[in-house]
Amino acid sequence: MDKLIKGTAHNGDIRIIAAETTSLVGEAVANHNAMPTAAAAYGRMLTAGALMGSTLKDDRESITLQIDGNGISNGVLAIGKSGGRVKGYIVNPDADIALNEKNKLDVSGIIGKDGKFTVIRDYGLKEPYVSSVPIYTGEIAEDLAYYFTVSEQTPSAVALGVLVDVDGTIKKSGGFIIQMLPGADEMVADLLTYRLEEIESVTTQLEKGLSIVEIIEDIFEDMDLKILEEETPTLYCDCSKESVTKALLSIGKKDLQEIKEDGKEEVLVCHFCNKSYEFSEEDIDELLDSLE
Repeated sequence: MDKLIKGTAHNGDIRIIAAETTSLVGEAVANHNAMPTAAAAYGRMLTAGALMGSTLKDDRESITLQIDGNGISNGVLAIGKSGGRVKGYIVNPDADIALNEKNKLDVSGIIGKDGKFTVIRDYGLKEPYVSSVPIYTGEIAEDLAYYFTVSEQTPSAVALGVLVDVDGTIKKSGGFIIQMLPGADEMVADLLTYRLEEIESVTTQLEKGLSIVEIIEDIFEDMDLKILEEETPTLYCDCSKESVTKALLSIGKKDLQEIKEDGKEEVLVCHFCNKSYEFSEEDIDELLDSLE
């Protein structure tokens, strides 16, 4: 079962957010019929979105993550909200290339490195806070860590992993964000860096049967770990027939008239959940009447 935890270590000097996201990533990948490499990139972004969204308190707030390095993925986006809720999409779910030199799915290869990693924090005020950094590796976790260091001056360790099975389903998915807070002892940071270099990947440990709590407990053994919150990260989408209807109305009377004259059913598909909304010729007539 998916789980997201938040905690501290070493007398509050270290902030921890970690999650297993196997179910939500599996659902999202299935919705979009994503190929293995696309599934890995998409799943990493969704996990990052769930982790960062969990830091929000107000339902009106959101954190959007975008990465596009001009690779064949054509970009990936995730939107996180409070409670570990997340939605997102990969523009090209068919993006798939050969394994990299480490015999791993080549996420960097489909993301590309000629572009930006962008974080948009919307706190419900007039203007959202937007910050971008150049893509660092295209592997997503390293890019998020680079963003934290450069844009927020917060040294961070980020791990994001998606294990794709031979049939294209998601075997395991998860990750963590570990941050040193201002005033933290540099020796503690060095010890933590050593431990993170020695451990196996999050997905390898999850596949071995460890829970996300056990993984974090192992990293922070003898470091005053305190788990403060637990919640279930989930995939969400707020699309509806009403919202899609408003989108159709927004294109204007002229374009709606052209759709009607084509005499075909209009089908609009949600980018996030891939749900289809069908509008018959009669539906288009009603929309035109409403604009009169």
